[in-house]
Amino acid sequence: MSLLEFATWLQSTPFSVAIQSASWVVPTLQSVHILMIGVVFVSILMIALRVLGRVRADDSIATVWARFAPFMWTGIVVMALTGLLLVISEPVREFMTLSFRLKMLLLAIGVTSAILFARSVRGMAKAGGEAQFPLRTRIAAVATVLLWLAVIFLGRAIAYDDVVWGEWSPAVLAGADST
Repeated sequence: MSLLEFATWLQSTPFSVAIQSASWVVPTLQSVHILMIGVVFVSILMIALRVLGRVRADDSIATVWARFAPFMWTGIVVMALTGLLLVISEPVREFMTLSFRLKMLLLAIGVTSAILFARSVRGMAKAGGEAQFPLRTRIAAVATVLLWLAVIFLGRAIAYDDVVWGEWSPAVLAGADST
């Protein structure tokens, strides 16, 4: 079964049809999803700016992490749940876009890096050090912010995948309607 066939099947399931049929569900899910993207991004930005010494420099990274990580993790969970429901509501549109596929890849990298960073923060907090973060940590902080900006862009680009990617879009290649 091809991805397009699976997406077509999923879109015709009673649960998907129910989501599609209630006119308020998809806009509500999209609104919550976008709000959570903002919460996650601002949390990550504040942590990255602390690593770079630009904000909350008087606070330890453990303190800044403790302040923003709960928002980040809650946002990621809510974003994943609303995202899953959005995919179920329009699987052909989602699965048949390069933007969606790249977004999922970057999300996996972003969540993995957040987990790894959380472990290193615990290690730094126990060791009591962090006066100046190593260059690789500062580079990782900037890369993380850029990664999440790319996730935001790709999420928005899903609706315009054929325009953004042209012939590279799976929707164009498969002849499916991606809008």
